[in-house]
Amino acid sequence: MNNYQYTAKDNTGRSVSGMLEGASEAEIADILHQKGLVVVSVQAVQKKASKPREKKVKLDDLVIFSRQLSTLIDSGVPLVQSLGILCEQIENKNLKDVIVSVRQDIEAGMSFFDALAKHPHIFSELFINMAKAGEASGTLNEVLDRLATYLEKSAALGRKVKSSLVYPAILVSMAVLITGALLLKVVPIFKEIFLSLGAKLPLPTRILIGISNLLGQYFLYFVGLTIIAGFAFQKYISTEKGRYNFDTQKLKVPVLGSLFHKVALAKFSRTFSTLVKSGVAILNALDIVGKTAGNKVIEGTLNDCRNAVRDGELLSRQLSKSRVFPPMVCRMISVGEQTGQLEKMLSKIADFYDEQVDAAVTALTSVIEPVVIAFLGVVIGGIVVSLFLPIFKITEYIAK
Repeated sequence: MNNYQYTAKDNTGRSVSGMLEGASEAEIADILHQKGLVVVSVQAVQKKASKPREKKVKLDDLVIFSRQLSTLIDSGVPLVQSLGILCEQIENKNLKDVIVSVRQDIEAGMSFFDALAKHPHIFSELFINMAKAGEASGTLNEVLDRLATYLEKSAALGRKVKSSLVYPAILVSMAVLITGALLLKVVPIFKEIFLSLGAKLPLPTRILIGISNLLGQYFLYFVGLTIIAGFAFQKYISTEKGRYNFDTQKLKVPVLGSLFHKVALAKFSRTFSTLVKSGVAILNALDIVGKTAGNKVIEGTLNDCRNAVRDGELLSRQLSKSRVFPPMVCRMISVGEQTGQLEKMLSKIADFYDEQVDAAVTALTSVIEPVVIAFLGVVIGGIVVSLFLPIFKITEYIAK
């Protein structure tokens, strides 16, 4: 008896997946038919010990693979032969091994998208569904080219966000390190000098020395609490509720919240447009888009939209009920639904929000830089003034 992973649809058209034990795929199919389900796929589950976990592949490598495979197929080279050619020139060993496996599965009679689905750590659900749509419509070369373009733009968007956060992170880290070094190393030296004088110290100096003493005595405790808090936070956001609450608050953060919102909308529009244009069914597309949006609030909204669309409601009308999607997005999607050019409208929305992300990145840098510099000036300036106040008083006393 073996375990089999199945995907089926019930009488409402809803996808159902799970695992059953049986002697063969045919037996599992019979069991599902008896339950009134329409079988989509049944695959034997390999034992975990028999196959090591695949390492993820860089997005740039997938872009090159998709683009080259599209070119070969467009030139009339058969799929199996195209994969063989690519196997010889792919430099990434992990991707090369996977493509060899995919080629062997296709030669054994498996479809291209089913062969890709055996490697979920390499090929995303979006990649697999687009390959399925392209293979079914006979436009695999066009779909792969479109997929490569999508991956390139997604990578570019990710780089923009990372670059916008790296510089502020460096500034904040430097501010914390400089302040910590002053409190732990410089202030204790001045404290010894002040104690040797025996004079009463000004209030700001006494407060500064108190903070330095507290930090010096409990430094390891602070570090330990920070590490524990970090682990607890990671544990919390790994839960469904925790991630939802975190993503909700993330959208409300001043300056950064607007950037995160625009990035999520750009991802939603670009992904949805690519899937619809490639021929993926709108219900499947909404399911995939929700998972790739990168925000649980938007994912939850899209899940509600998916259920409403399945019941016959317009997508734009359901989106307009949420506070996540701006009126402009809802109206453009409504126009796309009415004119039959939904993918075109979604592409325009994605281009618009790509430009908005660029503007938000520039604004973020221009806002955070003076704030951090002001923080450094106030904190470090306050520390220096507090340290030199006793010296000024002693100088005045000697002058008298």
